Amino acid sequence: MWNGKNKAITFSFDDGVTQDKRLVEMLDKYGLKATFNINSSILGFPGELQLDGKAVRHDKVHASEVKSIYARHEVAAHTLIHPLLPTLDDEAVVWQVEQDRKTLSELCGYEVRCMAYPGGGVNNDERVAKLVKEHTGIKLARTIVSTYNFDMQTDLIRFNPSVHWCEADKMFELGEKFLALKADKPQLYYVWGHSYELDGGTIVWDKFEEFCKIVAHKEDIFYGTNSECLFE
Repeated sequence: MWNGKNKAITFSFDDGVTQDKRLVEMLDKYGLKATFNINSSILGFPGELQLDGKAVRHDKVHASEVKSIYARHEVAAHTLIHPLLPTLDDEAVVWQVEQDRKTLSELCGYEVRCMAYPGGGVNNDERVAKLVKEHTGIKLARTIVSTYNFDMQTDLIRFNPSVHWCEADKMFELGEKFLALKADKPQLYYVWGHSYELDGGTIVWDKFEEFCKIVAHKEDIFYGTNSECLFE
């Protein structure tokens, strides 16, 4: 399926924050590929979050940087301003998703096809998914519900990742299982997170780099963006 391989790894990171620059360098170092989900109407905005009792920066990259920062990866939508979509009416849901997609497509010079639903908790439902599928150009929309497996999925508009990287022990456990897997059918290991989480929390820069080293450069694994793994 993937250049004759039955195993693939892809990553997905949300919010378009400045820590993405360091993360991109790390991914490039190990030949890994990711999709970055961005809120186009708040690019360049400064911010700060509390993470496990520690203040971490949540500064958005500038619009002028998007094309260059993510040149070797993929840019995807995350809505214009990061609202909880199930709380919006139909027209607002479509506007938040499709205008973000169109703006990012212009910034990057290619058609954006993927997105991640913004927000924690219940950040999507059947109504929102139907609106995204029928009224936007989005072909893949990622949830935050972990499957803890590698099975391919038929519903790409409510696509569930394998694991969130803040579950670091589980991420490593699944990584070892994936590396040992002798796949006779397509299997995808899909890891997601936010790069600001690496500045303080259950997963930090050194620990994620250790994971990168472990899973990189394997002859039986295809490394691609979300689009490359699911459409191409």
